[in-house]
Amino acid sequence: MPAKNHLTSQQTEKLQKALKLEENGEIRERILILLLLNDGKTQANIAEFLGCSLNKVSYWCVHGDPENLESLKDERMKGNHKKATDRYIEIL
Repeated sequence: MPAKNHLTSQQTEKLQKALKLEENGEIRERILILLLLNDGKTQANIAEFLGCSLNKVSYWCVHGDPENLESLKDERMKGNHKKATDRYIEIL
C-alpha cells in the first residue's frame, strides 16, 4: 500500500502547477503518476487509469523526483545531436 500524502504541500503545489503549464504530454503523465501515488493510489491502479504499463509507472515512481522536475525528462528528450560537423558540411 502506498504512503498517502508522502509529498509535502509545497511539492504537491509545485507538481500541480507544472502539470498545468507543461506542454510535453510525457512529462505531464509522469507528474500525474507522482500526484496519483501521493493520493494513495497503487501503481497498478495508476497504470490502469492512465492506460500505460505497470513498468512505466514503477520506473517513474522510483526515479521521478518531485523536487527536481528535470528528473522527469529522459535522454531522448534532449534532442538529436547534429552528427555532421560544419567542416563536413563544407566538404559536401
